[in-house]
Amino acid sequence: MSTPRDQDAAPQLPPKPRRTGRLVGLIVVAAVVVAAVVVAIAVAVRPDPSAASAGGAKPTTVTIGVADESESHWRVFSSLARKKLNVTVKLVNFSDYSRPNPALSQGQTDLNEFQHLQFLASYNVTNHDSLQPIGATAVYPLPLYSLKFRSASALPAKAKIAIPNDAINEARALLVLQGAGLVTLKNGGTAYSTAKDVTASTVTVTPLDASQTATALKSGSVAAAVVNVNYATAANLPAADVIGKDDPSSAIAAPYVNAFVARKSDAAKPLYRKLAALYHDPSVEAAVTKDEGGTAVFRTTSPSALQAELAKLQADDQAANG
Repeated sequence: MSTPRDQDAAPQLPPKPRRTGRLVGLIVVAAVVVAAVVVAIAVAVRPDPSAASAGGAKPTTVTIGVADESESHWRVFSSLARKKLNVTVKLVNFSDYSRPNPALSQGQTDLNEFQHLQFLASYNVTNHDSLQPIGATAVYPLPLYSLKFRSASALPAKAKIAIPNDAINEARALLVLQGAGLVTLKNGGTAYSTAKDVTASTVTVTPLDASQTATALKSGSVAAAVVNVNYATAANLPAADVIGKDDPSSAIAAPYVNAFVARKSDAAKPLYRKLAALYHDPSVEAAVTKDEGGTAVFRTTSPSALQAELAKLQADDQAANG
């Protein structure tokens, strides 16, 4: 921290001596030389206007809607954005998932990053909107937990398994159970499957509110449960109790890739795409890994591939609910 400079009293100068003509001439010459030196120094230290405009441009502010502002990776991300892109990131935190997309659509934010493609597709179809993904971040596998059994194959016949009952997570949970060999879904299952699409099963599927699946598991009322990552973290469910999950590299996981999202009119903006790509800087990925307990599986799917997947999901949504 800088401190104010001390102000010294002005020194008292001695009386000027009387000078001869020759001395006066020498002084005049010396004064001219000193003046020239002062001018040269002034020119040397004067700021270069062109350098100032090149290196001191005013940063651009980009507002991003999120649901996890307190996570450390956003501090790392924001610092890098300022350093590498001359962007000041302003985070707007939403505690309700229903709010970030309308805020983006209405221009209250420039981007958001909180959702996977399946969620975005459902929002766009329901609200007749056209928000677009511009950069992938990660997939968070949906885990199947059991506190009693060490593998899915060890679950006894007719064992009760709790799954989330909301449309998006129910379908995904059923795909997890199918991947574990516990159920068979009609036509192989889709991102819109429901419990009614189970054509064969070795277990009893029990849909519950997503916030209750971990509670049911810990109370012992079910033998296993599909628990969303945020609820599993809140319930302190250890990774060692995961007996199944979806494969983030499979085609089935494509709808669940999380992404930066922009208004359609801004989807091709180079700066926004650079910001999305910055999420995959090693320092940001390391911070995300720490924040999410190693559950994040990073994806670098291109914007065009993300948008093609979104279009497919929207068509499926309309067919399923039309």
